[in-house]
Amino acid sequence: MASDDTTVVGVRSAEEVFAALEDVGGRRRPWSGYEHGLLGAYRWAVGAQVGAPVTGAAAVGALGPCRAQLLAECQAAAVRLREDAARGSDAERSLGAYSALAWLCGHHDDRPDRPEAGPGRP
Repeated sequence: MASDDTTVVGVRSAEEVFAALEDVGGRRRPWSGYEHGLLGAYRWAVGAQVGAPVTGAAAVGALGPCRAQLLAECQAAAVRLREDAARGSDAERSLGAYSALAWLCGHHDDRPDRPEAGPGRP
């Protein structure tokens, strides 16, 4: 978690989130659906993208979404992931968004875009 004098995004420091965004964004293209989901969540979380990765909602915070909005978007991603699985749809983008949002919200400690961390599942 971030200290009191650090800008936070959910429970992560903005520095951690920008590092995650840089790591994923710097990967060789074409990006997978999972990577697109990660990127959408990270970009929205730091205010670099207007629409949330699952609901398309605009951020309500000064620089990005507030913690409550991050939590709500994480829940929406979990629901979308289950719906995709039930329909037999490709769920990789939903899984990427969920994994990134769950990390931002503090549901798990391992950053999902790191090679040693596997994708999280709700």
